[in-house]
Amino acid sequence: MINIALAKGRLAKEGYEIFKTLGYDVPAMEEKSRKLIFEDLEKGIRYILVKPADVPVYVEKGAADLGIVGKDTLLEEDRDLYELLDLGFGQCRFSVAALKDTKVDFNQSPLRVGTKYPKVSKSFFLKKGIPVDIIELQGSVELAPIIGLSDVIVDIVETGNTLIENGLEVLEDIAPLSARLIANKVSFKTKNGQMEELIEKVQAYLEEQKEE
Repeated sequence: MINIALAKGRLAKEGYEIFKTLGYDVPAMEEKSRKLIFEDLEKGIRYILVKPADVPVYVEKGAADLGIVGKDTLLEEDRDLYELLDLGFGQCRFSVAALKDTKVDFNQSPLRVGTKYPKVSKSFFLKKGIPVDIIELQGSVELAPIIGLSDVIVDIVETGNTLIENGLEVLEDIAPLSARLIANKVSFKTKNGQMEELIEKVQAYLEEQKEE
């Protein structure tokens, strides 16, 4: 049995569509339900729906053999696992943003950074030699510079429309992001036959998509 942890929401939906196309479908996944575990014993596949931040935890600890999660979560969690494939969907980027037409003094000490991603933010600015005061927020990060809570924010940007609507602009992009297929290190070795077949099918599918 291969256990696959899927990040609830868009990533789970698009990730499952890939597996379904490759013959790893579980019909119950397509029904309206509050269930969190779906399996097909004959196909030897089990899907587990969890919060995005928990996917790397499930995979690292071996509760799941494979997982689909955003690169943003992987960078922030920094877990001990294998990152196998860039699945190509869920594309966005980590960016530094501030109020439009406001000159940010990056030499001030410390720079106040509002973010949901403290590890990524701290690492980025420390590499630049910029001391920071990380202000960890759980929602509406765009508010932080507007009300004077922070000088800049670090957040995920897809279209940039939310920033524009709130009078902010991107100063610098940190890293491109997208959905990734990850694996538990032990499972990758002990379930080599099953895992290898599934991973090869996903890789072939991705290559076909690029050619179209």
